[in-house]
Amino acid sequence: MTRCVLNHQPCGYAMANSENAPDELPGLSSSATRINVRKLESLPWDHSGKHPGNRPFWEVIRRAVDIAWSYIIRHSEMDSPSEVEGGSVYASTHLNGLIDPLAIMKSQDRRIIAIGRHDIMTMPVIGWITRRIGSQPVIRRAELERGVSNPEFAKRINKRSMLTMANCIASGHAAIVMPEGKSHQDTKMHALRTGALRFTLNASSIAHERGLPQPVIQPVGLHFRCHYWFRTDVFVEFGEPITIPLLDDPQHHTNLAGGEWIEPPAEQVIPLRDELYESLTHITPNAPDWETYRAWHLLGHLRANSSTSPLSSLKQEVLAARDIREQLILIENTSSLVEDAMEAADILHSVGLDARTLDVRGRIKSESRLISGALGVLAMLLSAPITIPTTGLQALVGWYAGDHTDEGIDARTTHHMIAAIFSPLFFWPLISLALLYSLCGATALLPVYLAVSLPIIHMSNLVFLWGYDMLTDFGDARRRRRLASSATGGRLEELVEQLVPRLGVLK
Repeated sequence: MTRCVLNHQPCGYAMANSENAPDELPGLSSSATRINVRKLESLPWDHSGKHPGNRPFWEVIRRAVDIAWSYIIRHSEMDSPSEVEGGSVYASTHLNGLIDPLAIMKSQDRRIIAIGRHDIMTMPVIGWITRRIGSQPVIRRAELERGVSNPEFAKRINKRSMLTMANCIASGHAAIVMPEGKSHQDTKMHALRTGALRFTLNASSIAHERGLPQPVIQPVGLHFRCHYWFRTDVFVEFGEPITIPLLDDPQHHTNLAGGEWIEPPAEQVIPLRDELYESLTHITPNAPDWETYRAWHLLGHLRANSSTSPLSSLKQEVLAARDIREQLILIENTSSLVEDAMEAADILHSVGLDARTLDVRGRIKSESRLISGALGVLAMLLSAPITIPTTGLQALVGWYAGDHTDEGIDARTTHHMIAAIFSPLFFWPLISLALLYSLCGATALLPVYLAVSLPIIHMSNLVFLWGYDMLTDFGDARRRRRLASSATGGRLEELVEQLVPRLGVLK
């Protein structure tokens, strides 16, 4: 499995109060420091409530994302969002670049409108896609305070985007927002920006003025087994929808519905921001650091194993770790328990393993998985003649770009996903056309040929990845066997033996 080391720094204890949450400005990538005025000016927008994107292109992109998702993600579990009549504003923390909004998009059926960093809408290729699906740009405070953009231009673009978002949400569309305004690598929420709350409040006003169902805010918990791994596991959950309060100002509603952007009062924005912050905090790790969060997962596994009901999915692990977190808040004198769990979890993490390594007796699993590894190699070899020529180059470029990006580790799988999305959109048809022309020198049969060849390519890739997963499982089994035969493994089992009798306080 392609993995990379992330040096997480301790970041203090999680704050329940949004005003005390970390509020550092994000670093700027090279593309974020370049404002493309022409493209931002010409980007599609609409203040009538009509979605500014191209619907046929949206359907094409959805199919491409479905294909790419099956390549980048190994297992995904998605709860169903609450059914609402009006628009929904899906709000989540932002840990994993482009994967985050795509995970939300995958989890529901409605057409999405998103707002994001200005350069995502103007960069080559990916900007061509985001503009056609109707995404709206925002020039952030990080760019303004560093002199990247003219303040007047930024104000005009931001108002245009926010009014477009408000009208779309009022008309019943779904929106995706990352209200922290940046990606980050902490286990707890950063301070929320108010922009998303402001256009959300205004969406409520527009819906009221037009006699449409009121929109809601839908908190989303995004959980990855390890967000920067290729072929990781994902769990998407939904908190209780938040009702958007309606401002007691008829003139405000009328002016907004007429196309004029008016800021909602701060005394309405701040309480809504705090309510969203607390809701999101509950469905995020909300741990002092990643070491502690891994310890909670370990304790969750040990507790389940001791009751002979092992955790069998990421969803079960996340919910078990959350329950451990809540139990520890209520119990005094648990520091030694957590410290021992952290040491045990760190031993596993240091060799690329996690608590699934332990069996119900608390011992390190020792199966060889040799047959699985051999079958994996065979599956990869059998599918390689199709997969390598059609998808190998894109995969190589995505891997290289992900490991050499200047946007941080959260952008690693973004490059994997972009490469996977472009394959069925551009590369497969071109490769199929070239092969057809080389065989018979004609392209009249291209539609039929594409209808047959593209599914074959996709199935070949799935078989290749199935083999890759089995080979990965074999590699994990080898690491477990090496750990079991080492002094470090002995220390791990000793720690687990000491932890299990103390789990009674967590039941």
